[in-house]
Amino acid sequence: MKTLIRTIALAAVLVPATPAHAAEIKVFCTNGVRAVVEELIPKFEKTTGHKVVISFEPSTQIKKRIDAGEPFDLAMLTTVLVDEEVKAGKLVANTRAFIARSGLGLSIRSGSKKPDITTVDAFKKALLAAKSVTYATQGASAAPFEALVAKLGITDQMKPKYKLRETAAQVGEAVASGAVELGVAPVSEILPVKGVELAGPFPKEVQSYVQLAGAVGANAKEKDAANKLLTFVVFPSNDAVYKAKGMER
Repeated sequence: MKTLIRTIALAAVLVPATPAHAAEIKVFCTNGVRAVVEELIPKFEKTTGHKVVISFEPSTQIKKRIDAGEPFDLAMLTTVLVDEEVKAGKLVANTRAFIARSGLGLSIRSGSKKPDITTVDAFKKALLAAKSVTYATQGASAAPFEALVAKLGITDQMKPKYKLRETAAQVGEAVASGAVELGVAPVSEILPVKGVELAGPFPKEVQSYVQLAGAVGANAKEKDAANKLLTFVVFPSNDAVYKAKGMER
């Protein structure tokens, strides 16, 4: 019965728009779910006739654009920032939907020897053995990683190793080029990067998750189309796509 209801619901979302009602949906999307969204959007556009125009950025930058009053229809960013913008009246509360979460992981240059990070002790040793480490200062992984390093009692030892970058994309570039040995980022932002490999997720005992959600803008020009897009993105039939991209529903 649930499967039938979901099928009917998805069919309602994907009703083709007439030329007169085809919308251009402006979306602000966090890099954390970029790989998933880039795979799903073409199907949505082809089926509905709507056009999706997306800007991919760190969640913190998206919040700045929203707060500055830039026009948009749909925003997808961390749950914390979505809730802040809902409270501020910038996003519509009853359109808020949880998207997915991604655990943090370590990246290495493709072909490099993978460090053992399967246990907390091994993870700690790998960090201390690394010549250099980077993470995105603007990314959602910065605060939890810094907190973890402090919890492990190695803050002072790690500081000289840091070669920090502003975004996860820059972290990937630094690791791929060999400029930095280890990169810290959500797994979903490591897997798509050419030239790097996932050394592994953080051990479950110390794992942190970047949780993402979406909501329609309070001043959205295309509220109905934006809500349909968000409904499509979070639909259970897309779970396999999320899993393949390193995310959990």
